[in-house]
Amino acid sequence: MNKIPSFTINHEKLLPGIYVSRKDSVGGEIVTTFDIRMKAPNREPVLHQGAIHTIEHLAATYLRNDEEWKDRIIYWGPMGCLTGNYLLIRGDYESKDIVDLMKRTFKFVAEYDGEIPGAAAKDCGNYLLHDLPMARWESRKYLSETLEHISEDNLVYPE
Repeated sequence: MNKIPSFTINHEKLLPGIYVSRKDSVGGEIVTTFDIRMKAPNREPVLHQGAIHTIEHLAATYLRNDEEWKDRIIYWGPMGCLTGNYLLIRGDYESKDIVDLMKRTFKFVAEYDGEIPGAAAKDCGNYLLHDLPMARWESRKYLSETLEHISEDNLVYPE
């Protein structure tokens, strides 16, 4: 069986950042999958399940309501390794194209104070697994340490 491309990225050199994971042609359009990497894999603690679940709910809600991007957002969800999220957008984009969108998204999560959208038993498959304080903390950390100082090292997968 062939190894899929995302398993060929050197995770020992991968930094937090925004990376184009893949581009697929779907119905004559390009769908760009982004790797929104919040943690240095295997070198720092992963995101707590409650925090990443809350980030998922807040970021997905924010993105699907963003006036500029809402009609292009296909999916936002956590990586199984708990080091980041995947964002799928309709269109052919590069990492630099969504830096401002990610800054706005993570600022929204970092400053959010209220009921978590969709965090009720009728709306969510695991509504008790939320941690807003940690979601805010992790979002502030990613925003201040990565997004506000982003460079090519955080936008292009390492060799």
